[in-house]
Amino acid sequence: MKKLLIIMLMFSFLTSMADAQLWKVKRLEISGGIGTTQFFGDIGGYSVDKNVLGIRDFTFRHTRFNINTGLRYRFTEDISLRLSLTGGLFHSTDSRGSNISRGFESGTMFFEPSLIAEYYFIKNKEENSFVFLAKRETLLNSVFESLDFYAFAGMGGLVYHVKPNDVLSPFATKTSGLTGAVPLGIGVTLIYDAKFNFGVSFGGRFTFSDNIDGYTSAKSQSNDVYHLVNFTITYKINTGNKKLP
Repeated sequence: MKKLLIIMLMFSFLTSMADAQLWKVKRLEISGGIGTTQFFGDIGGYSVDKNVLGIRDFTFRHTRFNINTGLRYRFTEDISLRLSLTGGLFHSTDSRGSNISRGFESGTMFFEPSLIAEYYFIKNKEENSFVFLAKRETLLNSVFESLDFYAFAGMGGLVYHVKPNDVLSPFATKTSGLTGAVPLGIGVTLIYDAKFNFGVSFGGRFTFSDNIDGYTSAKSQSNDVYHLVNFTITYKINTGNKKLP
């Protein structure tokens, strides 16, 4: 009888832990990270007829860096809303592309606040298990079972300031401003334990300006675009009334 009572108590405890569901108890998450920027404007790059899908425009010469932080709230297990703050640099140069002889070059400092919705189309299998909730320092049994895959989209603003080189300065169309930016992208998150996640995301920003590199070509047919690759660490805050490991 005593053994049966113990088994029943253990079953009740395990069921209670399973019902807790980590995302319900820790809806609020704070993140921070670093990443790279890749800018696509009217300086540098190859003409359309020499550049299938724009692949040749991805270059180390245009790569710079960003730092980012965010505050995420999980409405459901699959849907989150994130306030993101990103700052960093863009770089544009004619040293590679179809206008090498022109010699334009610019550096842009930027700050981007944005509100981003995330949809998790593949959820991990570890997060809400009792074994996962109980462990703290043990490595995950299976990395693939601990990954979340998500898509994101949102709306943001972009504050920028351009520093043109001496060749570009007489032709610069605008060297500072504020414009809108539409983030779209995908990401993956490793659920490390009940408190921390690690993630990487890739996203494009489609802007409402053609002056973020300081120059608008007379032949330009589209606004400026930039890509961010971000590596982040996330801390999950206990917002429920259950004490989890």
